[in-house]
Amino acid sequence: MNYFIKLIKYMKESYNIEFLFSSLKDGRKNPTYKTKKVMLILLIGFILRIESLNELNNMLKEKEFKHVFPQKTRIPSVDTIRDTVKVIDLDGLKYANDQIVKKAIKNKVYDKGRGLASVLEKAHSYAVLM
Repeated sequence: MNYFIKLIKYMKESYNIEFLFSSLKDGRKNPTYKTKKVMLILLIGFILRIESLNELNNMLKEKEFKHVFPQKTRIPSVDTIRDTVKVIDLDGLKYANDQIVKKAIKNKVYDKGRGLASVLEKAHSYAVLM
């Protein structure tokens, strides 16, 4: 098992990322993909420092995340990710970020970095302009 998959597993278990993301709300009508799956892919992109949605799109097309999710899991497209970011509840996102930071401080791994919420808030602003 490579280190990246171990990191994702650690995030899911230690920080309860899936639970935090499952509590997020967005304004999409009858979504095909759950918000938590879309946000997990966006978080992976954040961790890998992917610079654009086009780069993320290429990685999705090349199936570079196939080991992160169980086999036969459908992965949302970049269009779905963009649509979700446009209408995500920023207060819920800030709450999730606060919980992650609190846990990181408790685990003594916090490095005064920029939170996920601030990055996604900027992504939200950018996506609304598109």
